[in-house]
Amino acid sequence: MSGVRHYVVVTAAYWAFTLTDGALRMLVLLHFHGLGYTPVQLAFLFLFYELFGVVTNLLGGWIAARMGVRVTLLAGLALQIGALGMLSALDPAWARAASVAFVMAAQALSGVAKDLTKMSSKSAIKTLVPADAHGPLFRWVALLTGSKNALKGAGFFLGSALLTGLGFRPALWAMAAGLAVVLAVALIQLPAALGRAKGKAAFRGVFSMHRDINVLSAARFFLFGARDIWFVVAVPVFLSVELGWGFTSVGAALALWVIGYGVIQSVTPSLLAPLTGGVAPGARVAVALAGGLALTLALVPLGLHVGAARSAVVLAGLGAFGVVFAINSSVHSYLILAYSDGDKVALNVGFYYMANAGGRLVGTLLSGLVFQAAGLVACLWTAVGFAAAAGAVSLALADPPHRIALADARAEGAE
Repeated sequence: MSGVRHYVVVTAAYWAFTLTDGALRMLVLLHFHGLGYTPVQLAFLFLFYELFGVVTNLLGGWIAARMGVRVTLLAGLALQIGALGMLSALDPAWARAASVAFVMAAQALSGVAKDLTKMSSKSAIKTLVPADAHGPLFRWVALLTGSKNALKGAGFFLGSALLTGLGFRPALWAMAAGLAVVLAVALIQLPAALGRAKGKAAFRGVFSMHRDINVLSAARFFLFGARDIWFVVAVPVFLSVELGWGFTSVGAALALWVIGYGVIQSVTPSLLAPLTGGVAPGARVAVALAGGLALTLALVPLGLHVGAARSAVVLAGLGAFGVVFAINSSVHSYLILAYSDGDKVALNVGFYYMANAGGRLVGTLLSGLVFQAAGLVACLWTAVGFAAAAGAVSLALADPPHRIALADARAEGAE
């Protein structure tokens, strides 16, 4: 019973953090776009957010293995409160260069906070699910990941609504106050030893020695690069500039996309069961899904090339991409835990999400650079190349051990 309670506390903390994380991204993006920042300048605002995520995931897994995921989860929540407070001190009278540098520093804190919280939450699941229970593990991971992304989408809408209704600074204060309450609850409820390795975790353990984890991490790099190359800067600016949408409309559209993406992630086990013969997904599923993502992306610039209505093609392509990407991401999130030993899960998840953060970093930078230099179509073709690379790398994966029937797993979960 305590395991379920701890899962609920960890998940609730992750949900609350994710809501503010999505809101903060939209607040920053729309606020500074409204001030006339270029796509490249907008991309730079998020550059440290992604860069520090790489370092955080590399070191965070080692820290969690030695001290427990409770420490890293609480640290993530506290740092996000600090980042929100720091951003509220931004002075509109500052020069643009000074403002960009200040926001980059605050976003660095937020990036550290996000990846500490995510790594801690997903590592905690592995410690709370019985060993070799791969069906329940797949479903619990899918539920956590999907619900997180649905709430991130809600955060996009919340951020745009708070910007319109309260303004930049009061919105940041309100979110910081809410997170402070969540931090206090997690501090009281979670046990100190949650996720701590049985022995001392050597620092060299931050670099995975497991071949499949290394391969999956490389595939994850390209997968998330493919998403962010067009999603971070190109899509919101396209909706705002070319379609003439206001802040609330842009935020609502991106919110609905991420919410739908999260819902698909949550039901991925049910969607894949008929295609996998009723067992948890293996390596071939990851390869096929990445190939399907590349094909889905390619249809968008091809549709634009033949002269179809730009708004219809981009919005339909965004929806189709979201479905296929969500299934890809959910399968990856399961595989990293399936390949990991229970007491080393934080180290492996930290290394894996370091690659994830690296993909987001490169994707964010390319989103601004490619969009400003060559436009949306060039961003899309670059994303196609990244998705194809994810599929090619995944060819080297082996199936995880102990794959079991999802029908049997449902019986296990009920016991």
